[in-house]
Amino acid sequence: MCGIIGYVGKEKAAPHLLKGIKKLEYRGYDSVGMATFDDGFHVKKDVGEVDTVDKKVHFLELPGTMGISHSRWATHGGVTKENAHPHLSCDGRVVIVHNGIIENYLDMKKELEKKGCVFKSQTDSELVAHFIERRLEKNIAINDIITDFIAIAQGTFAILFMVKGDHHIYALRRDSPLVLGVGKHENYLGSDIYAFSDKTNKSVFFENDEFAVVDTDSYSFFDKKGRPIKKEVKTFVWEKEDAGKNDYDHFMLKEIMEEPVVVKRMLTSLETDQKQHFGKLISLIKSSHKIVFVAAGSSYHATLLGTYYLHKCGVEAQTLIASEFEHFAHLDDTSLVIAFSQSGETMDVIDALKYAQSKKAKIVSVVNVPYSTIQRMSELSINILAGQEVCVAATKSFVNQVVLLLKIAHEFGLDVNVHEIPDKIKTVFQKVDTIKKIGKSIAKTHDLYILGRGLSYPVAREMALKIKEISYIHAEGMMGGELKHGTIALIEEGTPVISLISNADHAMLSNTKEVEARGARVIVIGTDNGDLVLPTKHDGTFGVLASVVGQLLTYYVAVEKKLPIDKPRNLAKSCTVR
Repeated sequence: MCGIIGYVGKEKAAPHLLKGIKKLEYRGYDSVGMATFDDGFHVKKDVGEVDTVDKKVHFLELPGTMGISHSRWATHGGVTKENAHPHLSCDGRVVIVHNGIIENYLDMKKELEKKGCVFKSQTDSELVAHFIERRLEKNIAINDIITDFIAIAQGTFAILFMVKGDHHIYALRRDSPLVLGVGKHENYLGSDIYAFSDKTNKSVFFENDEFAVVDTDSYSFFDKKGRPIKKEVKTFVWEKEDAGKNDYDHFMLKEIMEEPVVVKRMLTSLETDQKQHFGKLISLIKSSHKIVFVAAGSSYHATLLGTYYLHKCGVEAQTLIASEFEHFAHLDDTSLVIAFSQSGETMDVIDALKYAQSKKAKIVSVVNVPYSTIQRMSELSINILAGQEVCVAATKSFVNQVVLLLKIAHEFGLDVNVHEIPDKIKTVFQKVDTIKKIGKSIAKTHDLYILGRGLSYPVAREMALKIKEISYIHAEGMMGGELKHGTIALIEEGTPVISLISNADHAMLSNTKEVEARGARVIVIGTDNGDLVLPTKHDGTFGVLASVVGQLLTYYVAVEKKLPIDKPRNLAKSCTVR
């Protein structure tokens, strides 16, 4: 879940690296570092976010026209300066950055320590620098060193490294995203195309156990045996620049406010540019014996809603958490697996799709980042076109996923007008004062329960997730019917409970009365009456609008608590480790 970028060209490397690593910071922001090459290596790194560390160490002072940079989400080893990347070998001849987890690093580390290597960090990554150094001492060719590493190392990696006196960046990949950006008299390497999308629209994607040797005007790709391979250069279309926060205090609020626009954009695309793909998706659903969604986090909650919508139309479908997919999915060549992932790089989803491939199932993906690994694993892919999300919390991408699922259900008979949703979302924005008031009232609570039934149950789950990850409140989204099977014991005088009631759901009304009788402070979000009334009588639309309320409520609670909204602790946008 770390971000990596490399640059080799004729211009000073540091400005390119700094701009690129800022774009990739959503992948991890525990620490950041940069190494450039001039007459020797120049390395600066420290704990903290990119801007904070840059003010301290002044990355732009680093000389040289070649370099690598890294923003870290800690896995092995704590958040310390020593554990920050880049890492140098003992003699300073090799410098590396790494994203992923090397599973057999302890065994590899012991062997290197026997040979005299001294480790300065607690990371699994540092061993890569020592591994290369020891083999260079034996005059082994660099390409042979890389093939040795690929053969020995277990786990996942995207690695960039430089060797003193050698004006190339070496790059290798297994199950961790890596892409080459091809420029004029300059080349880039990054965790995704967004790292360099303002500089070039030409890219080459690494597949597993491939490596590349990159310099200013050329590049060469090789397979795991060191044999040269030809790679296709893809021309991509992607936003050139991040527009910034504009007049908003946080990216989260900006991205919520963009939801009406991105919903319209996606719906237009589904009826024009992506019309053929959308039609093929509908045909695949109709012809498949079994429909299984696979996703994680907010995307999983979206597919729970999608399953509900399809069941209402008589279409049999199920959704499974990606990390448990193999344990609960029964697939064959008549199955259709539909993967949902904002980043398109979620490792648990990738593993689930590998399992689906082994069972000969058809694979479709719904992603927000084009040319991602999950998209490339699919025979058909739909892009939700939500645009770049900088805030860790999925907001506009979640809404677009849900609207897409509503549109799919409409094709199977669900009576819903998806084109009215953007204007309905705007009416939710008009209720922001009420949402702020509710947020202020729950900001100091330690425990919060959100109840839903049927369609509102996935919304309760999603709302609870947002509150946990951004507002740092223990929130539990649950089925109203399960309340009495244990959880009601936790309801005390004043315990806040949010009740989601669509169209006078009598069962939900009963559950609400049950917690009120135990002293709960109930907050009703509904379509008929309550603390916040939403402008719809349609259950499907209610699911979208209630989710937007949950996003805004989360935001204003976090504002009240003065929390780091866009970069919450311990999290990263793209989960590329298991």
